Amino acid sequence: MKKLDYIDGMKGLGAWMVYLCHFVYAFYYGAYSLNPDHAHTESGLELAIGKTPFNFFYNGNAAVCMFLVFSGFVLCLSYFRTRDKERLKKAARRRYIRLMPMILYVNVLVFLLMSFGLYRNKEAAVLTGSEAWLGGFHRFAPEFPGMLFESLIGCFLQGSNAYNGVLWTIPYLFSGALVVYLAAYLVGENPLRYAAYGAMLLVSLKTDVYFAAIFLGFVLCDFYSTQKWLVNLYERIPPVPALVFVLGFYLSSYPSFGEALPGTIYRFLPPSYAVIYHIAGAFFLTAGVLGCKTLQRFFSGKVFRYLGKISFSLYLLHFPVIASFSCWFFLEFSKRLGYHLTAGLDFLLTTALVLAVSTLSWKYLEPSGQRLEDLAAGIRKKKQKNGGAA
Repeated sequence: MKKLDYIDGMKGLGAWMVYLCHFVYAFYYGAYSLNPDHAHTESGLELAIGKTPFNFFYNGNAAVCMFLVFSGFVLCLSYFRTRDKERLKKAARRRYIRLMPMILYVNVLVFLLMSFGLYRNKEAAVLTGSEAWLGGFHRFAPEFPGMLFESLIGCFLQGSNAYNGVLWTIPYLFSGALVVYLAAYLVGENPLRYAAYGAMLLVSLKTDVYFAAIFLGFVLCDFYSTQKWLVNLYERIPPVPALVFVLGFYLSSYPSFGEALPGTIYRFLPPSYAVIYHIAGAFFLTAGVLGCKTLQRFFSGKVFRYLGKISFSLYLLHFPVIASFSCWFFLEFSKRLGYHLTAGLDFLLTTALVLAVSTLSWKYLEPSGQRLEDLAAGIRKKKQKNGGAA
């Protein structure tokens, strides 16, 4: 079955944007808050950048919405291509085992770093002016039972993220995926299924809007896989998907702070709807790429495919590196080298370290999830065999 490398590449872009977001928020908080009191440049350059489309490249909330839409798209792709419902049941059984091991590994790492006093985010935040964000994490004594509960249960059911802040998205990747599998299983071949999809989206808008992102990715997957004549027509008019992609970029670059932005290209958008803009932007970005061969080739490039491979590890591991190594480096060298030179060197070294540990994690730790899946499958088969023999 042909793999859509460009979707993996876009997932990699989303994970990379989350990393950039957290580094920027840690050391140039004004680029997020848009508050002159948080600026570190005399000209307020970071504030100016934060009000332009360049904000897209470190817009963490938009990146999460992209990640959810892309994930929703790939969840049922094999089902819509084959109509094999067994694939849905297998995927649902595997979902927890696929996510849990890496979450546990990284939380154990965070527990150890905190226990040995290697998290320096609170001290660094005083110097960087990011006390409202960077300084707000890990203000508690680590406890192994609490860490274990968060890793095995809490982050899946409650979005618990005391040890690793990025785990707030896990309920969407877990519970949202199960809802998607169930919807595909129950109504995936029903001509009226889009009405059911609409109900799912309405409920998510009323309860938790981030679920809408993963549901929209799922709906887009269904449409892309089953409505071939419309998709082919869409692809034959290249300016249309290109404009859809541009619209997605525009909406995704809306500053996460969500304040009124007079004098900017966002002045036409009512404030306080940043999450809605980002979810819509992620949807349009994906739809644009699906209809444009040039964009598909771009996001299938080696760099994006590499980031796609390590995206889950990159997403989970980057903040522990920032809170420990990046903050230590800044505290150690900022007085000698100056703020901006230290931050620049810190970014280069942190990036190299994040990519290295994420690659090692993808290569050696992530496969343990597959091994657990195989073990669980073997146990089920053995039980079924024994039950049949009985």
